[in-house]
Amino acid sequence: MAYDAVLAETVGIRGHGDDLIEAYTARPMAPGPRGGVIVIHHMPGYDKETKEIVRRFAVLGYDAICVNLYSREAPGAAPDDAAAAARARGGVPDERFVGDAKGAARWLRDLPTSNGRVGTIGYCSGGRQAFLSGVEVDVQAAVDCYGAFVVGTPPEGFPLQVAPLADRVPELRAPLLGLFGQDDAHPSPADVDELEKLLRDNGKTYEFHRYEGAGHAFFAVNRTAYRPEAANDGWERIEAFFGRYL
Repeated sequence: MAYDAVLAETVGIRGHGDDLIEAYTARPMAPGPRGGVIVIHHMPGYDKETKEIVRRFAVLGYDAICVNLYSREAPGAAPDDAAAAARARGGVPDERFVGDAKGAARWLRDLPTSNGRVGTIGYCSGGRQAFLSGVEVDVQAAVDCYGAFVVGTPPEGFPLQVAPLADRVPELRAPLLGLFGQDDAHPSPADVDELEKLLRDNGKTYEFHRYEGAGHAFFAVNRTAYRPEAANDGWERIEAFFGRYL
């Protein structure tokens, strides 16, 4: 009988500015070496659904970690309250996110099971941050799940106050997988077209998939936006992509 188990736990890691921040981790209880995955939570926060994604990557054979990006705004708060506090400040500053992501990558590579390769995946606001980590962080693969404002700017009154990253496309270092819903407004199909053109024109390695009948948050199993066919196909794409690069 094969032994099959994962260890999932909360840890403290050093992030931006050497701050001690909370992170949720999951690892297979098997010898390495293996790749690592940084899971970037969506704008609603560091919730139980995101933690389930971390555990899923451990089941798939990766060491995985998700940093609570709202640790500083609302330490110890419920996900909804912490997300509200972060939204009130316009979201997570890019510089701080990058420092936290670098800390997560360092934590993964310091594990005795690490093969030195790290990927990143993000949903919603985390999709944009996954793209940013492909520019700023030493990762070997990045997955953008419907990340808004990689291109384009937030409309007036939108809670996420961030700058577009279109001018950073030439700096992208990691292969990029993009998964998008055709009924999404942020990013819209036109936004995805614009990003794809920039990637193609700059000779970047990328793979985009678009799903009819799916809008924003189609991976979110606890929301009415969930679209099983799109999500299941997306998971197959993610597994193949990380299998290729990690």
